[in-house]
Amino acid sequence: MSVLVLILAVSAACCLGFGFVLQQNAASHAPLSDFLSPRLLLDLIRVPRWLGGIGLMVCGLVLGAIALGKGELSLVEPLLATNLLFALALSRHQTKQPLGRQGWAGLALLAGGVTAFIVAGQPEGGDAVTDPLRHWLIIGIMIGLALLLTTYAKRSRLSAAPVLLALAAGLLYGVQDALTRVSGQRFGEGGWGELLTGWQPYVVLVLGVTGLILVQSAFETAPLRMSLPALTAAQPIAGIVCGVGFLGDRLRMDAGALAWEAAGLAAVVVGIVLLGLHPAMPAGTSETERSRDLQPR
Repeated sequence: MSVLVLILAVSAACCLGFGFVLQQNAASHAPLSDFLSPRLLLDLIRVPRWLGGIGLMVCGLVLGAIALGKGELSLVEPLLATNLLFALALSRHQTKQPLGRQGWAGLALLAGGVTAFIVAGQPEGGDAVTDPLRHWLIIGIMIGLALLLTTYAKRSRLSAAPVLLALAAGLLYGVQDALTRVSGQRFGEGGWGELLTGWQPYVVLVLGVTGLILVQSAFETAPLRMSLPALTAAQPIAGIVCGVGFLGDRLRMDAGALAWEAAGLAAVVVGIVLLGLHPAMPAGTSETERSRDLQPR
């Protein structure tokens, strides 16, 4: 594993984690009439704290894109999942809550799970799959699942809506990361001409804006502990599926390696849930009133 890729991915995770906390701090005060509407972004763009969070997220995306250009998606995605550690660190500073057993257990599971998956899987690059049907099948499944989750969240408006929206955004961001890597490869091969004549950068832009609306709507309607764990868990899983499915990433496939890879991913998910539910995560304002407003009428 390249030390440069490690540094880039962890730095990206740091920027993303800090950015998510600042975004949720601002989005929790946005009007609920903007739920799942582009108007939400227009309202938030006037909030300095939200702009700071977006600036950090953009830095994280740029660093993540550079890491994806130098390393395998199946390697970078688990490292990006550590953004929750940095989000918890900032939230803990704001709330003055101690880590306690739950925090330390979540930290150990997340860090240990990422390490186990990378060591056992030993992700390596390979030849990308040239069959366009396979590309569109995997991408279509991910986007279709995100659409179903969003539709159910919009119709139900129950307390589960923020989790469903965060899961949908995580799936879209995983696909976005995969297509970002493809876009970087096209740019490296033929410069701007090669990049702009492909469909990938435009889909990356659409997925980014759509995911942003979903995430901000989730942040707007519930505490960070309800949305960020789902987002953080879904993104690397979707990214790994895309990486192995059509980008040519290779993982060790013997029985022992597969067992450790599965155990590592399971530990990552459990660690993410424990950290996301930690009392240090900000609860936002008027949580009870917002939950009541989301109930179907």
